[in-house]
Amino acid sequence: MKNKVVLELVQKDTVGTYIEVGQQSYCEHYLHLWENEDSSPYLQSSFIHDVVHKELEDSNVILFLVKTENIPVGIVKLILDQELDEISAKDALLAQKIYLLKSFSGLGIGKKVLQLIEGFAKNLQKKVVWLDTMQKGKPIHFYLKNGYKIKKESELKLPGAKAAERPMWILTKQL
Repeated sequence: MKNKVVLELVQKDTVGTYIEVGQQSYCEHYLHLWENEDSSPYLQSSFIHDVVHKELEDSNVILFLVKTENIPVGIVKLILDQELDEISAKDALLAQKIYLLKSFSGLGIGKKVLQLIEGFAKNLQKKVVWLDTMQKGKPIHFYLKNGYKIKKESELKLPGAKAAERPMWILTKQL
């Protein structure tokens, strides 16, 4: 990827862009998880103005637009202090959402986004970045290739998700 990738903090005036890019990127990659391809339970819990504005007010949540050449190509949501089993909240950062628009997938942007998240976490003196990913599909291979390790099983708990698609992995990366 030749183009520079940046994480731009979401501000009140960019909430609409965050929601639009978040909904589009999610739907481009994950409709197959949902009965009748109805992802509204997830979208309503993640990408509506009330939810995003509350997240902006939460000092433990950071929202980013992923941009390249000043074009929004994805979104990132980080939980700054989120414990995981024996790993304290002080030491762990949760990458809760990392979504890229389909037309920008496979260009090296995702790898750069992971590096930016890991650098951000190191600046906060975190020891671990962790995330959930589906057990099926391409993302698990991407994360493993980028140094993440499977810690344990998890499950997608939202109503409407297909039973066969609910199994997830919790992955960690030591910094």
